Amino acid sequence: MQEHKERVALGSIAASGGLTLAKLVIGLISGSLAILAEAAHSGLDFGATLITYFAVRVSGKPADEDHQYGHGKFESIAALVETALLFVLSGVIIWEGLHRLFGGSAHAVDASIWAFAVIIGSIIVDFFRARALNKVANETSSHALAADALHFSSDIWSSLAVLAGLGAIVLGYPLADSIAAIIVALFVCFAGWRLARRNVDTLTDLAPPGVAEEMRAVANDVKGVVSIDRTRVRQVGPSIFADVTASVSRALPLDRVAEIRSEVAQAIRAKFPDSEINVTTEPRKLDDESVLERIMVIARNQGRAVHHVTVHNLAEKLAVSLDLEVDGGLSLGAAHTIASELESAIHAELGQDMEVETHIEPMQTTGITGRDAPFNLQTEIAQVLRGVVPAGGPIRDVHSVRVRETARGLVVNFHCTADPKLSIEKVHLAVDDLERTLRLKRPDIHRVIGHAEPPFS
Repeated sequence: MQEHKERVALGSIAASGGLTLAKLVIGLISGSLAILAEAAHSGLDFGATLITYFAVRVSGKPADEDHQYGHGKFESIAALVETALLFVLSGVIIWEGLHRLFGGSAHAVDASIWAFAVIIGSIIVDFFRARALNKVANETSSHALAADALHFSSDIWSSLAVLAGLGAIVLGYPLADSIAAIIVALFVCFAGWRLARRNVDTLTDLAPPGVAEEMRAVANDVKGVVSIDRTRVRQVGPSIFADVTASVSRALPLDRVAEIRSEVAQAIRAKFPDSEINVTTEPRKLDDESVLERIMVIARNQGRAVHHVTVHNLAEKLAVSLDLEVDGGLSLGAAHTIASELESAIHAELGQDMEVETHIEPMQTTGITGRDAPFNLQTEIAQVLRGVVPAGGPIRDVHSVRVRETARGLVVNFHCTADPKLSIEKVHLAVDDLERTLRLKRPDIHRVIGHAEPPFS
């Protein structure tokens, strides 16, 4: 696409250079001031197309440290420069036309066949290159190429005015070309003003009409989005840059929030392929949050690991108990301070008249160096473990028993089966009882981890 833009711009440069040279030669030969003015006009076109070509090349560069949003606005700057040339040229045409109409001086023009030929050739060339430029400008959203297309479309009217003036001269009306030139110049000024407004809007980051609303509607449909609080959009060349702020439930885990951000950006890019989307999320407290969710949010915000949260809805008040894991190397005083801070935050969230009971548990924060226990010891521990399984209880088929020796004592891992219809609460209690019984039988065991699963079919 970038190569296509550059190729069209180069073709426009070649056409402007050729027309400038041809009009200058014929104007000097015929003595036609109108054709010499057209030569000057084409000379300005040549300079403008050079500006466009270099603007298109610069705008195609990728973003860098100095231009982090790309170089697309260079096209708008080039388009404004070219539009300014249109205004200057139109002013000169109007001034010269008025001078000819009211100045009382006539200009002898030799309306030769070569004069007609060069102007007709100019019209044909301008028609085809304006159409080509406009096509590529629409395909690539290039403001600079659009300005070039407008410029050469206006050149057709200017050339038609010169052609009409040459015809009027042949028919004996020397001032007709001045009137036509003034009308065309006014048309060029109007068209140039519309183009200038569009490029000023781009340079001042005016939001493309309706785009923010469409993006907001697309983002609102993404699962997990509570609302879209803000959408800011601006266009740079063919690219649309958008900053979207979405509210999500504060109870969601961080990885799910990251997924929502990605899904919002993907949904918008699916509708607007040439867009760069930056999505930020804001946590929001929802009206239907449970007490458990609110407690887990508080613990997460404090960076605390909690589990086994139990909520009691008593007749006169709310009571909450939970297990809080802290570094096992902390002193009781330091651990109690952490627990008190968590309890205070829960009171602030749920009310001061509620009860909060925190059970502090040691948490292992570093790895324990160890090794697999000898085969005889592993066999012995497995026999003890299977021997303490209550007959007729929910726990059956103890297997995959592994024993490791560590500096803190033995660490035992095992699998067992239970009825898949039993509740997790009942299975968990049964596994806990089995773990405690094993540790009573073998005080040298530091930790027991049991994994319950349904029986294999």
